[in-house]
Amino acid sequence: MATSASSARLRFDAFEIDLRSGELRKHGVKIKLHLQPFRILTMLLEHPGEVVTREELQRRLWPSDTFVDFDVGLNSAIKKLREALHDSAEHPRFVETLPRRGYRFIATLDKRTSEAPSSLPGSTGDAEIARREQKKLKALASGRPRTFWISATAAVVLAIGFVFAGLLKWREKNLQTAIPIHIHAIAVLPLENLTGDPSQEYFVDGMTDALITDLAQISSLKVISRTSVMRYKSTLKPLPEIGKELNVDGIITGAVIRAGNHVRVDIQLIEASTDRHLWANTYERDLKDVIALQNEVARAVVSQVQVKLTPQEQSHLLSADSIDPQTYELYLKGRYFWSKRGQDSIRRSIDYFQQAIQENPNYARAYAGLAEAYVVKFDVGPRERYSAAKSAARRALEIDENLAEAHNALAASLFWYDWDWAEAEKEFQRALELNPNYAQAHQWYGQFQKAMGRENWADEVKRAGELDPLSLAAAGGGWYIETGQYDLALELIHKKLELYPSAPSLYAGLGELYTRKQMYKEAITNLQKSVKLSNGEPQYLSALGYTYAISGDRNEALKIVQRLMSLSKQQYVAPYQIATIYAGLNEKDLAFKWLDEAIAEHSAQVVFLKSPTRNEMDNLRSDPRYAELEGRVGLPL
Repeated sequence: MATSASSARLRFDAFEIDLRSGELRKHGVKIKLHLQPFRILTMLLEHPGEVVTREELQRRLWPSDTFVDFDVGLNSAIKKLREALHDSAEHPRFVETLPRRGYRFIATLDKRTSEAPSSLPGSTGDAEIARREQKKLKALASGRPRTFWISATAAVVLAIGFVFAGLLKWREKNLQTAIPIHIHAIAVLPLENLTGDPSQEYFVDGMTDALITDLAQISSLKVISRTSVMRYKSTLKPLPEIGKELNVDGIITGAVIRAGNHVRVDIQLIEASTDRHLWANTYERDLKDVIALQNEVARAVVSQVQVKLTPQEQSHLLSADSIDPQTYELYLKGRYFWSKRGQDSIRRSIDYFQQAIQENPNYARAYAGLAEAYVVKFDVGPRERYSAAKSAARRALEIDENLAEAHNALAASLFWYDWDWAEAEKEFQRALELNPNYAQAHQWYGQFQKAMGRENWADEVKRAGELDPLSLAAAGGGWYIETGQYDLALELIHKKLELYPSAPSLYAGLGELYTRKQMYKEAITNLQKSVKLSNGEPQYLSALGYTYAISGDRNEALKIVQRLMSLSKQQYVAPYQIATIYAGLNEKDLAFKWLDEAIAEHSAQVVFLKSPTRNEMDNLRSDPRYAELEGRVGLPL
């Protein structure tokens, strides 16, 4: 029986569900709803006002031979459905719970546009289709050999995820005949955790991160960094709006289901400006083959967006290392905490990376993660920090020379501690050759170029901001401040404060901006807030003390010095941070005394002594001792 367009669209309240495209909209705006919640909704709409039992849901959507826990999966899916409909279990408007029995759709369907969903093609015999396909899933779960079907039959795999197999075939046919589109910039939104277990967030986030990392190594494709896309976790914001904010023309969405050592990933490619579905597929592997799964997904995305690969990029995407599940989980937990960047989180990430290395002493990515964690571990002295980072990075590169993260960590250590400018630049360039979309490498390489006195240093920092527009660190306003573009800096910092209202670094940025404009009252207010929010971290105390000093409040500046001196007995305080306050007070002898200590221990900040955009040392530049310090650092003329 042919199906009219209207019979494939059902309306209730302000919502419309399109059974053909698998989409739910409210007032015409698409609502994010993943596979299982959508399938439950369609089952409820088949029998409006009637009870759909838990047994029926299990038989139809979670057959006994699948490897997903039914109770956990059903509860999670119902919760997500209610979130999408803005419904509640206590006061339901759409989905009513009948304890221990099932669920009932209680809203009124618009009869002008609805026919019984069961009359749609593909519903007859759908249970038999599902049973046949579930046998394939069972074969996967039991480890029996199977043959992977490729793109020509990929729609059949995805069809299992929908109640109406015929509808998905119709949708897939339309996607395949759509006009090809070339994607130049892409964002991988956080994959959704459909495991039903919140403790698996680290694993799902790790899968997102791995897909971003694989795609980021393609030079002809702009890929938004992890930090920015994670801002959209669990968001209901329309995809065209997200695409505009991130300046991309393609968006990847998806979900991860994991049970034991089995993983399934559902992936969709969407045209950002139109919200048009371009491609979708499902991938399944054992956990020990999860890296191969990630590479397979990345290859499929690359094929769909039609970008050209270099031989090296092709080789990377074809690599498929196996890793034991325990080691991989420890590595993912390390990356999860590293991305948070607070010093407590950095310590936890280091612990997980070290555990992963103990499990597998030849796992290069764990060493690379450990190296990057030590680079941003600010609560220890430079010798301990950078020696550990270099050791881990070099060990990672002994195992796998093609890890951009390891080259980047090594470059940072050679730059900020060894003052080996030539080797540092070589390593930065190698990191960016391997991963042209690595925002952190662009950010640090820009800092390197600034220290070298190059006029175009801001280009690299701006590139980091383009790749990671919503991150706290990348292009956070500092380079606008240092180049005198105060209005642009103020605008950017306020935008970031909407995302990170409790970030001490942003209030410190406002403090520096107002200090340069000699608006000391506003500067001190913001710097005091940065100190409070950071629980008195030395870098923020130092900035406050410097502003007190140049504003003429000598007593408050000296109080900050004493506070830093006391703090240094409990934790690491960089001598440079004390030197800046004495420089602001024009206490030259004391300032040079602390700068001498900073150079002796190779404090990271001294690499910027020649930078004309760093003005905290302006009172000292005319003193002959300053040139002598520059010479000891060995900065180029």
